Amino acid sequence: MIKGLFETHINVSDLEKSADFYENTLGLTLAYEDSRRCRFYWLGDESRKAMLGLWEKNPTQIISQHFAFETSNENMKSIVPWLKERGLKVRNFLDDGTEDPFVFGWVPAVSIYFRDPDGHSLEFISILPDEPQPELGVVAWEVWEKNHGRSLKLHK
Repeated sequence: MIKGLFETHINVSDLEKSADFYENTLGLTLAYEDSRRCRFYWLGDESRKAMLGLWEKNPTQIISQHFAFETSNENMKSIVPWLKERGLKVRNFLDDGTEDPFVFGWVPAVSIYFRDPDGHSLEFISILPDEPQPELGVVAWEVWEKNHGRSLKLHK
């Protein structure tokens, strides 16, 4: 019955500031703005397949949330410089102080993290074409690619 996730909503403390971030920093397309202090954005290349809703709330009502934006493997190769050009601090899953994307071996998928103006944890993630290797845990993408996902040093 479930074919995918169509929309997700987050609370933000300043709708204009968040709208600027999601529209101008990340490049999302505004789908609809409502008088209830909310905005909806289309996600992805094909509009009307998925959306993100921003709802302005009192700062005391903001709870840090996490969600991931899907991207292509090709885009993932330039995502760290792209985020940094936009003034965003980048971190990986291990939060080890580096900006190196890491692969979740059980999927496998490569990802990198950053935050929005309210501190929500955002992620770019791309599914890799390789077979899952859950025994590898989490490994640097560079290592994964170099070894094609086989016989890697574990990072758990």
